[in-house]
Amino acid sequence: MQEVFFQQCSDFFQSSWVTNNGACVQKLEKSLAEYLDISNIISCNNGTTALMLAIQSAGLAGKKVAVTPYTYVATLSALLWLGCTPVFVDVEPDTLCLSPHLLRRRLLKQADIAGVLPVHIYGLACDVESLDTICREQGTTLIYDGAQAFGSRYKGKSLLAYGDYSICSFHATKIFHTAEGGCVISHTDEAHKELSLARAFGHIGDTHYCLGINGKMSELHAAMGLALLPGTDAEIEKRRKLHAAYDAALGSAKLIRPATREGMEWNYAYYPIFLSDEDLLLKVQRTLTAQGIYPRRYFYPALNTLSYLRPEWKISCPVAEKAANHALCLPMHGDIDQEHVKIITNILLESL
Repeated sequence: MQEVFFQQCSDFFQSSWVTNNGACVQKLEKSLAEYLDISNIISCNNGTTALMLAIQSAGLAGKKVAVTPYTYVATLSALLWLGCTPVFVDVEPDTLCLSPHLLRRRLLKQADIAGVLPVHIYGLACDVESLDTICREQGTTLIYDGAQAFGSRYKGKSLLAYGDYSICSFHATKIFHTAEGGCVISHTDEAHKELSLARAFGHIGDTHYCLGINGKMSELHAAMGLALLPGTDAEIEKRRKLHAAYDAALGSAKLIRPATREGMEWNYAYYPIFLSDEDLLLKVQRTLTAQGIYPRRYFYPALNTLSYLRPEWKISCPVAEKAANHALCLPMHGDIDQEHVKIITNILLESL
């Protein structure tokens, strides 16, 4: 991996082409398209910019967008930066993905909702069939936030292949990463060209065509991606074994876990557990942290409860709010071994 990275860096430093759609970026986009079996993909400087580009290119800026409250704050931030009005729709109790049933009800009540923004939470699939049907019926644009979904597949396709647009994050905490980065997937050549133009300030050469932003990925970050992409499947396999080890060690605790849809090939990006109440969660978190083990509250708080939202936006979402107060993700990466799992789970079981 290091040899590939340093060779790529040497090549672009010699060429003096370090950004603006250089050779590494073009090579990475081609490699990602092949890995994901997707035709139209553009790389970006991060996942939040990728989401903003998708929202802007879909014509949703300044409009109402139905969105899940159970996700990382970047999902909501992208909407707010583009002047969108978030309309929160609660999640399914078993998968914690946006509820199609509640979405349909909300769209029938509010005909001016122009877009829908679900999240493949923890890299697990939303009910893509139902969401697609509902959005087609109601004429709403469907953008998936697949920030956590790289390497996950559903019914033989990458999760990033669903929806009118899909975005992914390549942040350093993700299974595949470029240190900082992201991408947008679209399904028409026209959308791909529009996204590419908007990513580059709306410029082609010295001619300015439209509103844009600097969403370009640098050659340095693309080089990191080219070095890491070949090891992605091996990393997913390590995490699959780690999940199995956690499951075996924690079986007696009968902890609640998110449901996995039939036909899902998961990337095992996270190991979330749901504790009986927030006090217990905080106790477990303090105990593990005292031993140098750092679980994370993914995802807290529920976004519909954020203090800076307008009061009329704070729609009650009890399932998401409960999940946000009870969810804790245990350490998850390919370098954790069986001894680490034993230490972590023993401390957790003692706390429980």
